Amino acid sequence: MIFEPLSERRSVLYLIPTPIGNLEDMTFRAVRLLREADIILAEDTRTSAPLLKHFGIDRKVFAHHQHNEHKAVAEIIRFLNEGQTVALISDAGTPAISDPGFLLVREAIKNNIPVYCLPGATAFVPALVSSGLPSDRFCFEGFLPVKKGRQTRLKALADESRTLVFYESPHRLLKTLGEFIDTFGGDRQAAISREISKVYEETVRGTLLELKAYYETNPLKGEFVVCVQGLG
Repeated sequence: MIFEPLSERRSVLYLIPTPIGNLEDMTFRAVRLLREADIILAEDTRTSAPLLKHFGIDRKVFAHHQHNEHKAVAEIIRFLNEGQTVALISDAGTPAISDPGFLLVREAIKNNIPVYCLPGATAFVPALVSSGLPSDRFCFEGFLPVKKGRQTRLKALADESRTLVFYESPHRLLKTLGEFIDTFGGDRQAAISREISKVYEETVRGTLLELKAYYETNPLKGEFVVCVQGLG
């Protein structure tokens, strides 16, 4: 028998990681709490539907994404204050890590509502560990700004001594690697992981120049995690 604290039963906000690839990465506790939740908030209900169906989870599901989260937060807090249990999931990985969730967590804390984030899948940890670069101290940057503030951010990181970790999309990867070469130098060691925990998982290691050359002639498919060695 599993004994849960009372706070795990009502008026609680759960942030529940979902697999970034292999469905076997879903935890028993995550499945149970999603089955017990009064309301599930999903970044994209179309993406979450197959996952929930696979695990036999039949609950109310509402969209909660970057375009509606400011507007939706007050209503969700009302549900929580009424004694509802709310579970937030993103399309893949841990909510609020380069995904919606921070605003809701902040408001829940302001309203003295318990917030729990379950341990589970996230892309940058396996990418960092398997990169071969120092992982005892690192700087997680997520996605760089697309336009405004991008160069300013890169310049601020030029002298960073910790391993740098970035997320990047397929259509911007080559541009980003070119900017990294200009900022950090082409000889800086790096590693790029894609399709983590999926069938075609791949990690490529080398200098930034070597990695750019590799991806100029190899498929740019999947979501990418780029780890760059720190200075010195």
